Amino acid sequence: MAAHYDHAAERGVPSLVWRAGQERRLQMIAKWTKLDNAAVLIAGCGVGTYATQIRRRYTPNVEAFDIEADRVREAQVETPHALVSAAESLPYADNLFDTILSHEVLEHVLDDRKSIQEMVRVLKPGGRVIIFVPNRWYPFETHGHYWRGQYHFGNTPLINYLPDVLRNRLAPHVRAYTAHGLRGLFDGCPVKLVAHQRIYGGYDNIIARLGNTGRVVRDTLYRFEGTPFDLFGLSHLLIMEKTQ
Repeated sequence: MAAHYDHAAERGVPSLVWRAGQERRLQMIAKWTKLDNAAVLIAGCGVGTYATQIRRRYTPNVEAFDIEADRVREAQVETPHALVSAAESLPYADNLFDTILSHEVLEHVLDDRKSIQEMVRVLKPGGRVIIFVPNRWYPFETHGHYWRGQYHFGNTPLINYLPDVLRNRLAPHVRAYTAHGLRGLFDGCPVKLVAHQRIYGGYDNIIARLGNTGRVVRDTLYRFEGTPFDLFGLSHLLIMEKTQ
């Protein structure tokens, strides 16, 4: 497992286990996109956690890629068509996929706008891309920070509330998005907005420690989703549909 942390600063840490938080997000994916017998692309698959679940439950037609070769080798155990690729230059034909999932990946790529353009290119007209990325207004930066040249892994409070010039010195390795900034990545692309809100996390670790108290906290936060109080949610959930 240690190998998955070798690039924690640049790439984040992929989902290694399947828990309630991942299950909840999969149900969101199934709600907003076509999965049954669909052609699905997992953009930045990590070790293949979501690809595996989608292949087992919905469709055998799952392609996947990641920039890290060691992660792709693990993903290939269950997803044979997983390959090594950068998000900015995809080795797929135009208009190929019904659904594209980008799950907490876009914040790590070199060029997020080009990565979006590539996902739209390989999406079929009428197909949907579903994106999860960090919310700028979540009170913690979950990807760690740099201080005096040293990287410190873990949650850091309030970094993302700083002006860009300061925030990007502490967290130059990862982006966090405002709603306007995220949707702006699609400017000029042939897409329409289907849905956009912010969501709270699974908090599985907190529940494991606190039991029912943790569940009450989690369930209370979930009630804020879709209201103005989702401003402080962990992640954006954005669904865009290709129009032509």
